[in-house]
Amino acid sequence: MSADPIEIPVAADAARPGLMAELTVMIVEDDADVRLGCEQALRLEGIATRAVGSAEAAMREVDAGYAGIVVSDIHLPGSDGMALLRELIARDAALPVIMITGHGDITLAVQAMKQGAYDFLEKPFSPERLVATCRRALEKRRLALEVADLRARLAGRESLAARLIGHSPAIERLRQMIISLGDTAANVLIHGETGTGKELVARCLHESSARRARHFVPINCGGLPEQLFESEIFGHEAGAFTGAAKRRIGKIEHAEGGTLFLDEIESMPMQMQIKLLRVLQERVVERLGSNQPVQVNTRVVAATKADLRALADAGQFRADLYYRLNVVTLELPPLRERREDIALLFEHFVAQAALRFERDAIPATPAELAALVAYPWPGNVRELRNLAERHVLGLGCRPGEAAHDGALPAALPLAQAVEQFERALIADALRRNDGNLTRAGETLGIAKTTLFDKVRKYGLSS
Repeated sequence: MSADPIEIPVAADAARPGLMAELTVMIVEDDADVRLGCEQALRLEGIATRAVGSAEAAMREVDAGYAGIVVSDIHLPGSDGMALLRELIARDAALPVIMITGHGDITLAVQAMKQGAYDFLEKPFSPERLVATCRRALEKRRLALEVADLRARLAGRESLAARLIGHSPAIERLRQMIISLGDTAANVLIHGETGTGKELVARCLHESSARRARHFVPINCGGLPEQLFESEIFGHEAGAFTGAAKRRIGKIEHAEGGTLFLDEIESMPMQMQIKLLRVLQERVVERLGSNQPVQVNTRVVAATKADLRALADAGQFRADLYYRLNVVTLELPPLRERREDIALLFEHFVAQAALRFERDAIPATPAELAALVAYPWPGNVRELRNLAERHVLGLGCRPGEAAHDGALPAALPLAQAVEQFERALIADALRRNDGNLTRAGETLGIAKTTLFDKVRKYGLSS
């Protein structure tokens, strides 16, 4: 591809302006005058508010992870404030709830504190005390949400490392890019050879985002007959064409709030490219047989093994769609360019195949490992996985025996092939010995000083 990947750094929370202003104070008070007074006092101090008149209304809006706090009167029509407190704490034990009590309701206030209330305000209270109490609660809530967000990010990184396996610099950069892009709405173009894992990367992008609770909808643009493409993507109304007996929701609508993955985007018919471009620009879709536009909030991730810029220049792909999709490009390295990951990947696929076929996970011998590292892998990770399954089934571990699509890549010059092989063996030895240079040197049969020089030469980390 001619377009280089764009690096997008992860913004730190400290860099986000007005974090306190992002949090809201939910006021639950049936007395309209008191409710208005609380709102005005807080808004004059720059604190966002939301006011409702009943516990039922509050419970419809406040859920686990609510970005704010709750200030509620104890005496409410319908469900009272104590019932609201119990429900909110059950939903989110870290949510600060401040209770407003009447004069002489100290017993109720103590009971509320025992049940998890953050604090209480006894009527009549001054605006200054309301603001000060809310500020303390908001700060506590901000810290709790930051900790929860950090834990979620760490869990996401661990999950990502378990799915995108490898320690090569290219894979480390790819993981960082996915983390950086996860919570953005940017369209992403994934470019890589067949078998490099483009759909896996698209799924990781989806699962690293806030859209992970909604659908991930994959479409192989090269696998749909052209006459069915429009109906499949955009949907249709009943009677739109012969055989359309009932309404069908298209893939774009099905991906509402989630991610639409368009694999082999270069195969999309030109007429469909025009319609897809309108969806990306207008964020609306029209079903076949309908004139009613439907608003959609769908993130689009496209994948290709072709050079879309070259196809656009040749008039074989719409240039405007290419630039709309190419907000960010993720380049997936072929396996032959990250040979240090081959041993780790093979070990992982062998373990998976052993579970699947209920066989023993037999490790590769040094000679087999040498052959794996030296092989050019035209089928990339997919071919390596297939070989691992053959190995577990006892059908051999010699790469290149199975048929391949297309010609083999050109052989590397001898010196380069030797360097890549040596680098992969050293990386695997370090991994197996937890980065210990002495033990890794003993495994490889070389002195620790020699190994240290080679680690520095190849840019490896112990």
